[in-house]
Amino acid sequence: MSTIISSASGNIADEAGPTNSLESANEPESKDLPAVENRLGVALVGLGTYSEEQLAPALLETAYCRLAGVVSGNPEKREQWRLRYHLAENNVYGYDNFDDIAANRDIDIVYVVLPNSMHAEYVIRAARAGKHVICEKPMATSVDDCRRMIEACREARVKLSIGYRLHFDPFNQEIMRLGQSKIFGAVNRIVAKHGMEVGSKDQWRLNKELAGGGPLMDLGIYCVQGALYTIGELPVAVNAKFLPKKDKDKFSDVEEGIEWEMEFPSGAKALCQCSYSEEGDLLRGEAARGWFELQPAYAYDGLKGKTTEGLIMISSINQQAAQMDDFALCVQNNTPTRVPGEMGLRDVQILYAIYDSAETGERVELHLDAFQKLIEI
Repeated sequence: MSTIISSASGNIADEAGPTNSLESANEPESKDLPAVENRLGVALVGLGTYSEEQLAPALLETAYCRLAGVVSGNPEKREQWRLRYHLAENNVYGYDNFDDIAANRDIDIVYVVLPNSMHAEYVIRAARAGKHVICEKPMATSVDDCRRMIEACREARVKLSIGYRLHFDPFNQEIMRLGQSKIFGAVNRIVAKHGMEVGSKDQWRLNKELAGGGPLMDLGIYCVQGALYTIGELPVAVNAKFLPKKDKDKFSDVEEGIEWEMEFPSGAKALCQCSYSEEGDLLRGEAARGWFELQPAYAYDGLKGKTTEGLIMISSINQQAAQMDDFALCVQNNTPTRVPGEMGLRDVQILYAIYDSAETGERVELHLDAFQKLIEI
């Protein structure tokens, strides 16, 4: 699918072919859509802000799946969701009776949207219940947990996907194309920054036991992902350091910020930074004959891009709806997901190598050859 790059000299279509409207091209044709009752049922496990403000609304827009159930430890919240989304009473679960979901034929996919340290338990329980699984990022808080999750899904013969919504976003897909196809020549430098004001100290993201770490786990994973799919290579080493803590009370348990450098086989480097106290939202590739970037790059909407030639003109889509529809089609057609558990495992290995480097002050080598097929365009 092509995009339009607007430059001072006019509209320049890329080499992929004639220009198209991504806005219409990303919408499934109505004649191909299954009836609502034939769409795959999704149960959201964890009814926090992301489920409430992003996933549930997205499931009202999806073409191949629908919101069929919810799981929460809060009885009042369960009832509110049941009424709001007209859910069947037997499709609403607590954590204590979650395993009963195995007998529910109305639910095909379980989406785990819990604090990071709880991902492994509920992915494994969902798999044992015979349900396909989407797990929010980061996949888990240890490499061993990632492996256990993958194995549980393999044994149960269910599919496992990681909630990497940006792989389905047309702006980030264009960055993949520009970098990996070397439209401006070989990429030699990547800059990736992601940061936000995290807010109150009384939240699970600042609890290391629940989150596994601070902004690196939550935001830095976008920078890692962005760098990899921009250049189409796997890093061979990382160098990292923690940024100074300006609020030692709020960040007593996790880092406030961290910066790191990733080295790639081609000699290219990615300079990355994430923070819970400073705003940032950039993915930039610098190549032999030009540059290209998104800013903002990782937001749910409002992404903007430009290159040496001018603006990247692309229509936005609902990222979460596209992500969930893609997985539903993978389940229906028995095809692989482009964001499998192995990709989550790869990225958790990179994250903990970054922590290791920051803690020791030493360069840490990575050996990721087993994941080479997970670089996509």
